[in-house]
Amino acid sequence: MNAQEVENLKYQIAQVLDEKNAIDIKILKVGEMTIVADYFIICTGKSNQHVKALADNLIEKMEELGVTALRSDGIRDGKWAVVDYGSIMVHIFNDETRLFYCLEKLWTNEEGTNLETYKKDE
Repeated sequence: MNAQEVENLKYQIAQVLDEKNAIDIKILKVGEMTIVADYFIICTGKSNQHVKALADNLIEKMEELGVTALRSDGIRDGKWAVVDYGSIMVHIFNDETRLFYCLEKLWTNEEGTNLETYKKDE
């Protein structure tokens, strides 16, 4: 996947999450800090059931667009679901788990320039 395709994909993923009412969608550019992914997309579900629904819907909608997740984990528990799209790692949390792990603080650079809040009008 080239850089432009990754850029497009991160917004497609954020839009799919937004359409199902994910809360506080953040896009973190982490490629300069880790080899795991270029971007983390982080959001919150309103409940464990909502976390599961967000993850299941994301996988389904992205497959319809021809993008298959490499792997996923944690969906059944609904506390923290991870969906791996190679260059983009999606983290869907319930409130308590997101506050506990606070990935934004762990992965945001000193200037905060690698953190973006997804907005519907983008």
